[in-house]
Amino acid sequence: MPNGAELFVQSAAHLGIDTVFTLVGDHLNEVLAAAARAGMHIVDMRHESGVTHAADAWARIHRRPALSLVTGGPGHTNSLTGIATANLAGSPLIAVSGSRPRALADRQAFQDIDQVGMARPAVKWAAEVPDASQIPFYLARAYAEANAGRRGAAHLTIPVDCFTSNGEGRPIAMPETGHSITSPDDAIALIRQAQRPVIIAGSGVWWSGAEAALKTFIERTQIPLYTITMARGAVPDEHPLSMGYADPALNHAVHTVFREADLFIVIGKRIDYRLALGGPRLFPADAKFIQVDLHPQELGMNRPLDAAILGDARLALEALTEAAGPNRIDWLDRVLTLGAAWQDQLAASDTDPARFFHALRDALPEDVLFSWDGGDFAHWGRAILPARHAGGWLRLGPLGTIGSSLPNAIALQLAHPGRRVVAITGDGALGFYLAEMDTAARFKLPIVLIVGNDAGWGLERELQSWATHGAPTVGCELAPARYDLVMKAFGGDGETIEHPEEVKPALARAFASGVPYCLNVKIRGARSPFTDWQIAGKVKSKDRQKVE
Repeated sequence: MPNGAELFVQSAAHLGIDTVFTLVGDHLNEVLAAAARAGMHIVDMRHESGVTHAADAWARIHRRPALSLVTGGPGHTNSLTGIATANLAGSPLIAVSGSRPRALADRQAFQDIDQVGMARPAVKWAAEVPDASQIPFYLARAYAEANAGRRGAAHLTIPVDCFTSNGEGRPIAMPETGHSITSPDDAIALIRQAQRPVIIAGSGVWWSGAEAALKTFIERTQIPLYTITMARGAVPDEHPLSMGYADPALNHAVHTVFREADLFIVIGKRIDYRLALGGPRLFPADAKFIQVDLHPQELGMNRPLDAAILGDARLALEALTEAAGPNRIDWLDRVLTLGAAWQDQLAASDTDPARFFHALRDALPEDVLFSWDGGDFAHWGRAILPARHAGGWLRLGPLGTIGSSLPNAIALQLAHPGRRVVAITGDGALGFYLAEMDTAARFKLPIVLIVGNDAGWGLERELQSWATHGAPTVGCELAPARYDLVMKAFGGDGETIEHPEEVKPALARAFASGVPYCLNVKIRGARSPFTDWQIAGKVKSKDRQKVE
């Protein structure tokens, strides 16, 4: 009769899970040994939140549930940031934490804490496994909960004696979620009438595998496309109808385009803070809205809709493709002109980050996959570099969990061993998961880690300086550390550069090294377009308060 650890591994394999992200601990020794015997791919990392971030990225990349496994107590509490990040990003992470033996619950046992209670606000579903025989059921239930409807995280606490005791359970397979849509007729009528329509595509396009359907739709209807979140690269930015970021903080062309548009087709994207909650800062009051989403609560939440389609993004796009509409050549010319003007504005910037990223854009091969962090340095890059590949533009998600670009890049490189992966971060954000350099080196992952080093929390420095009219900043300054030497200490390689002409040869050395390589880029911090947008919003808020 198998023990619970063996049942767990068998059940994971039955669900199609062959990789686990983990950090060793006493609660896990039995199950990790069983996983190793079964040939499961075990990715052992250096921080439990790094574990859950990497598993989240694995789920996003593969569009199916992924598994993290951490020890209980502080291992569980450490993992919660990555779990919450996955849940808000709609990523189907199954986050499993070990725990004290069942008989010691509520008796002041070592590392005993209400793990399920802590996880519940950050996940779709959470439970503690009561018995070894129930492990197959609970793992299959977690899989189904994470993968149903709008995807998200599920949590299981599994007491250590459930892993070590024998059980009679059998692996269970949960049925895949069916796909359908409500009637598209109202939306088709609106598209045919519109003179100046715009498409905003979000992560729902990626999760439904709708890249080809999206490309067919825009080519058939000749409607300009803006992408955001996991839809970046679903249609490459170089496509003549793909206009880049829908994010107004990174693509200032949309400030005018969106004000002039008469119809917005929002596909698989929440009308959330990134789209100004559908409000007048970004959208005209009289513009019509179509929203496609599989989560009924999202439809019309922040913006009244003229048509709504509940269901799968791919099926909706296929149904809408017949809606060709009128000739819109003048509108396309206008949108292209505004986009080119914004790119010219970026090219004219003489700030260190802008000059670096324009040099990087010229030096990068076209097959690169990106893992992006937050902060002003990364935001300059997101505004300047094109998204070319579906699934190759990993971001932090709505929680804005800075630092996770390195664990995300580890998952991205593991998933694409023959591709070039670049992680772009700042010196502040890198500090959160610095030790994951060791993970990259141990697994021989040739990630190129680009660190914008302005010796500080650059974005907060800019916000504080604006708010205090140039007074000294507080808590924003860091040492100008040599992160390339840290990478070398872990077994990778790297170098420090500070001039644009150094970028191309340094990048060539990085890609040729065959090991994780840190480019430590010395820069003077500069306010990014993203931060300009944030400050403009604060100014508007202050003006409204004065009026009130």
